[in-house]
Amino acid sequence: MAGESEIVVTFPGGKRVDAQVGRHVVRTDQPVQGGGEDSAPSPFALFAASMGTCAGIFVVGFCQKRGLSTEGIRIVERLHHGEDGALTGVDLDIEVPAAFPEKYREALVRVADQCSVKRAIQAQPAFQVRTVVTA
Repeated sequence: MAGESEIVVTFPGGKRVDAQVGRHVVRTDQPVQGGGEDSAPSPFALFAASMGTCAGIFVVGFCQKRGLSTEGIRIVERLHHGEDGALTGVDLDIEVPAAFPEKYREALVRVADQCSVKRAIQAQPAFQVRTVVTA
């Protein structure tokens, strides 16, 4: 996705924070122990889910191109954190049923590895945070 894209973030109340993404609203909240109502995933959980679902899109596309069923396939994602709480690693295990053709198993790993969310994180984009006064 070249160029700029804009997401507008709003605060509907409590610890809830929403993001307008095109014509979709992505809702987040904090867990009860974080002062929220746990009415939606936390922003970090949503971030983590974006990695797994992105890999999933690549897996689905691979299977659809080859006429392979996705029934019984799932991705189990595990996050690893350092002692300071920082994210230090992500495991994505693509679980396939025994009937899934062996010749495509490594190819699934290679295609999931092309996930654009993962690639964006690995590119370490620059963040610029500022206050902008509006009229």
